[in-house]
Amino acid sequence: MSAINSFHVGTIEEIHKAGRKRVVIQDRDIFVLSHRGKFYALDSFCYHAGGPLHEGDIEELGATSCIVCPWHKYKIAVDSGNGLYLAVDPFNQKKPPEVKSKGVKQRTHTVTIENDNVYVTLSSLENRVESDHYNCTDKGRKFHCK
Repeated sequence: MSAINSFHVGTIEEIHKAGRKRVVIQDRDIFVLSHRGKFYALDSFCYHAGGPLHEGDIEELGATSCIVCPWHKYKIAVDSGNGLYLAVDPFNQKKPPEVKSKGVKQRTHTVTIENDNVYVTLSSLENRVESDHYNCTDKGRKFHCK
């Protein structure tokens, strides 16, 4: 792979077959997910309370694919890391619920494909997101997670 900060995490076939793969890259715990022919990489533990997000089910919320944390059922967009929820209008019960965002809560990382291999490039840590707290090893917390 030409990009110096990209890390090989497996083959397309391997990750498609398993559905996802958990890895540690530069002391950061992430998982790569295969969903509907695309690959996504997110921090492994949920921003809310450190639940095992990498074990969560995939659910469609509106037009967005989300991974659902098995602990507290928080929904996170796999493509952006946005925390999503369905909002109801308490003053108009006939109005259908709307998908709303809490903003980016879960760090996502860039996935690239080259010669049937899957690579991940960790995202920049310039802007802190809530999942940073749970997704570095002790060593990584000191150097990679502000």
